[in-house]
Amino acid sequence: MKSNIKLNLLSFFSIAMLSIVSIRPASANDSPGFGTVIVDDIKYEATAPSRWDTQDWKDIGWATLAVAGTSIVADRPVRDFMRKQTPGNTFLNDVQNFGQSYAVGVVAGFYAVGLMTDNEKTVHVGEDLISASLISATINQTIKVTVNRFRPRDDQGVVNLQGYSGLNNNSSFPSGHTTEAFTLASVIASSYEDDPWVAYGVYSVAGMVGIARMYLDAHWASDVVASAFIGTWIGKSVVSHNKSMRGNNKNKVSIIPDVAPGYTGVRIVSQF
Repeated sequence: MKSNIKLNLLSFFSIAMLSIVSIRPASANDSPGFGTVIVDDIKYEATAPSRWDTQDWKDIGWATLAVAGTSIVADRPVRDFMRKQTPGNTFLNDVQNFGQSYAVGVVAGFYAVGLMTDNEKTVHVGEDLISASLISATINQTIKVTVNRFRPRDDQGVVNLQGYSGLNNNSSFPSGHTTEAFTLASVIASSYEDDPWVAYGVYSVAGMVGIARMYLDAHWASDVVASAFIGTWIGKSVVSHNKSMRGNNKNKVSIIPDVAPGYTGVRIVSQF
């Protein structure tokens, strides 16, 4: 029987990369190994609601209202507008890949360039991209199978939620491509927050991914809005948490073996 579950290329890459970097030996001056980082990120995000303050709950509430309001006010008009556009727009067909196949290249590029140039910050951005992508993809897929909303092209109406009916990847809400695009954008923008042009660029691309998915009749406007919130929230949260964790790690003392001809001992190394 043919499965409805499609393998997400980024998730496959992320798992493969995790397997590689987790066994990479760490020197005394390294930040926490990536295996440690991703496990800590998963725990941190899974327990996040227990740490939310009043403002966080307000933000979640406003985001929920924004998604619901978009569904009521914009879903049908936006779809009608998109259906009037000339089909076969190659630019939009290509740009949507920044939420899937091209995303693999972005993540791999940051990590590989960081390793090749020995640029710690670039390596960290690559690690954060992988970690945030895995977390946001998990959240996205969990909501998908729980809500199980018909796609616009199914012509089953705007509010037609089937509820859980198995591990079906064809649900409309939310958009996996858009979630991934905004996850990458928020990680990159947060990592290079001193340069506003970076944020303008990456968020513009993420927004175009959402437009492309609506243009292709794959998602409603509210799907895209929800995805933008999910991706941005997770990306920013992961970067902020990992900056704190890596900063704290620099103040730790490490004891490592020190072996030389005619000498065996230990070396105490501290980072400040």
